[in-house]
Amino acid sequence: MAAVLEVRDLFASYRKNAVLEDVTFEIRPGTLTAIVGPNGAGKSTLLKTLLDQHPRLSGDVSFFGSAFRKVKSRIGYVPQRGSVDWDFPTDALDVVTMGLYGKIGWLRRPGRTHKELAMRALSEMGMADYAGRQISQLSGGQQQRVFLARALAQDAELYMLDEPLAGVDAVTERVIMDTLQRLKSQGKTVMVVHHDLQTVEDYFDRVLLLNRTVVAHGTTAEAFTRERLSAAYGGMLRWLEGKSG
Repeated sequence: MAAVLEVRDLFASYRKNAVLEDVTFEIRPGTLTAIVGPNGAGKSTLLKTLLDQHPRLSGDVSFFGSAFRKVKSRIGYVPQRGSVDWDFPTDALDVVTMGLYGKIGWLRRPGRTHKELAMRALSEMGMADYAGRQISQLSGGQQQRVFLARALAQDAELYMLDEPLAGVDAVTERVIMDTLQRLKSQGKTVMVVHHDLQTVEDYFDRVLLLNRTVVAHGTTAEAFTRERLSAAYGGMLRWLEGKSG
């Protein structure tokens, strides 16, 4: 099957500091991929660069065989929670409805059908009862569920999430992962920047191990090994003691 995402020889920097160097990989449809690497490895920058939110110095990026701007309605993105202005005066339902503006058009008001789609997405995330709640009044886990609901409402084919499990409670983590695994079972493609190495093998079927460049990419069994993690993190990790591979 054709790749959902193809990245070739991607370079990016902040000021004069290289962040991504010669990054090359492909993402196939129907996969659930963890993007893993140490702090400063360029994981969040990778997503932003792929989505034209950060300039690339060179390289080629293709979604569904086209440039991002031509197929962006087919891609759902959930940024890091810390990058969002949660004091903006809006409620949860409006936040989710905003995810539909690509289909509605920015100069048109959402209709009843759009509100129903947004409510359905909130229900999927267990947040229907909070539809009228101001987002500033929600807990961190609830805010994360609302933003994932916004992506779900788009009915995208590729979902890209930047640390959706960071700082959330155990119940929210389970809800999010159940949702992502359900998307995969429906043939959707999911990429997740993930920080908890101990849950990678339980949650993901593929791993993109990144430290400015691609250290390894493949099935979790292939890419998530002691040797490759040691190469990416610069040494053996304590949690790996006693693990095979």
